[in-house]
Amino acid sequence: MIRLGVDVGGTFTDLILINEETNESWVHKVPSTPADPSEAVINGVTEICEMAKIHPSKIDQFFHGTTVATNIVLEHNGANVGMITTEGFRDILHIARHKRPYNFSLYQDLPWQKYPLVKRRNRLAVPERIGAGGEVLIPLDEKKTREQVRKLKAENVDSIAVCFVFSFKNPAHEARVKEIIEEEFPEAYLSISNEILPQYREYERFSTVALNAFIGPKTSRYIKRLEEVLEDMEVKSSVLLMQSNGGIATAEVAAEKPINLLLSGPVAGLIGGIKAAKNAGFENVITLDIGGTSADIGVAPNGEMRMRHLLDTRIGQYNAMVPMVDIDAIGAGGGSIAHVDEGGIFRVGPQSAGADPGPACYNRGGTLPTSTDAQVMLGRIHPNSSLAGSMEVNKELSEKAFEEHISSKLNMTPLEAAAGALKIMTHNMVNAIEMNSVRKGYDPRDFTLVAAGGAGPLFACDIAEELNIPNVVVPPFPGITAAMGLLASDIAYEKVHTLWGSLTHPEVSHIKSVIGKLESESIQSLKADGLSDEQTVLRRVVDCRYEGQGYELRVDAPDGEINEAWVNEVIERFHEAHEREYASRFPDQEVIAINVRVIGIGLVKSEKEQLFVKDANEEFSLDSYPKYPVYFWNKDQLVEVQTPFIYREDVPVGTTLAGPAVIQQKDSTTILPPDSTATFDAFGNIVIDMRTRIQKKFNAYAAAAK
Repeated sequence: MIRLGVDVGGTFTDLILINEETNESWVHKVPSTPADPSEAVINGVTEICEMAKIHPSKIDQFFHGTTVATNIVLEHNGANVGMITTEGFRDILHIARHKRPYNFSLYQDLPWQKYPLVKRRNRLAVPERIGAGGEVLIPLDEKKTREQVRKLKAENVDSIAVCFVFSFKNPAHEARVKEIIEEEFPEAYLSISNEILPQYREYERFSTVALNAFIGPKTSRYIKRLEEVLEDMEVKSSVLLMQSNGGIATAEVAAEKPINLLLSGPVAGLIGGIKAAKNAGFENVITLDIGGTSADIGVAPNGEMRMRHLLDTRIGQYNAMVPMVDIDAIGAGGGSIAHVDEGGIFRVGPQSAGADPGPACYNRGGTLPTSTDAQVMLGRIHPNSSLAGSMEVNKELSEKAFEEHISSKLNMTPLEAAAGALKIMTHNMVNAIEMNSVRKGYDPRDFTLVAAGGAGPLFACDIAEELNIPNVVVPPFPGITAAMGLLASDIAYEKVHTLWGSLTHPEVSHIKSVIGKLESESIQSLKADGLSDEQTVLRRVVDCRYEGQGYELRVDAPDGEINEAWVNEVIERFHEAHEREYASRFPDQEVIAINVRVIGIGLVKSEKEQLFVKDANEEFSLDSYPKYPVYFWNKDQLVEVQTPFIYREDVPVGTTLAGPAVIQQKDSTTILPPDSTATFDAFGNIVIDMRTRIQKKFNAYAAAAK
């Protein structure tokens, strides 16, 4: 089987092609094309197939991670959306939750008001009302509904969101409105709340459904265009897209619910990092995926992805109440621009030079100093090396950029400015990791740091030293870890229903009926994708909370017969989850089940382990490689050290190297600092032991304190 993973980032598009029959693999990077992301995908597919000497028609599985949906939200350039809603509720999207981004500011722009997903003139109401129990209080006025749909058509809206109060209890009115829209305005993209998000919390539901309508037309056109172009290339495989919940979806499902693609790229990076760490023998994982534009940080205790609470799932300050893996992103990448702000403060990012023009050292027209330029200045990327396999670097341009934009303003040398820029970036990423680990009850010292992305291995050891993380794992191809994660994923669809019933005094038959319905829907969805019973796995999840609480926790529910014993097991698992999260449990309190979920998993990933190890140089010796001056930190001082520059593919499996060393490869560069060691394992990973360096740092501080 030949499998292809394609991950589109802000700067580069990463590809990995694996031929399982011959146990061969190829990796490739091409510059992203923000104006039309599919162009980079097509270029990359064509070039990597040429590298592998195969025709695109030979590809059996095509996996894709994309930032198209996310960029639409962040750039506010989505569809012209109309909304049909219950009379009296048209301003739900404007009012929101009365949460202010800045508590003490009297003058502030609220993103959901400054950049509304649906303009007020396009939010139209119709007489209808469903009660909290699902009963019809006011029948749907179909005549008024047709008038409002025609108004939206006259306004040339691209899509229509339909959101009625309590429609998750009784979807009949929304279903009828959908029929009317299809009669009156069939070309409109539809986003119906009971189909997108049939659960309570009206503002979050309205926001999610409107967001789906906002990104839907552009995203679905992108997916359709990509499929058409791949069909022209004779690629027979359908496109499988990564979702925010860590599973993949078929192109058809993704086009209907693009809201599930909002964390498509970052999630794949976390999955790839977890797999690399597991192969290296580590369970607790912190992944640091640094690309050209941003750094994605994920924490996976015991190798399991954590899910965000549904009230914390936001994109660009818009609520998107869909399952999302808990990943944090900050504006810190290889292209992050170093600058002095109006107050004279030295900052790095979040602005990025991107792929075009890129860092100054690319010699492609960029004149601003970036993180990559700083690495060049400190000798960590040598002018004789190349980026992304082909881009030559020019140190003089980096020095000129720091001199003009930083040194002249802060009265320091270009070298000091470059070192300061890297210190600032390291500090920003350390803070982000602490927020996702320490503040959530996890000690980084118990974890392993996986360095992913093109720039991850450049920063990983410095970050590990700051956080006292004992080991760093650098995957075989760190620059395409997200693309590798795509190949390690299964299809996953999550069905949800608001139950809102007591588990302490349960209606077992009702719980059984609701879960049974969700399981049937999940099986039907997977069968529609062509999956057999042997490829189908169902997982149950219950959102629970104590009576009187305002927030719930996700609890994995057991398989098997749903009866009193099953309910008691869910209650016990909730107590355990609550104690783990909040350090307390209340066994005498009534437990309420708010939502029940069924995750239908279609097993499509290969169980065959790919070994990214090729024949190395059996006569490998550090002495045979050139040494260049590289700057490292020692006792808070910048020290120049003559450092060997080696090629990763030359190092045999089982080799242990003592730092310092710079390990180069096509898609990334790994910095091995003094007093650390690197072991090259059988899976192609580099496992870096930082314990000696960390201990020496503590000893130096202790000696200075005396």
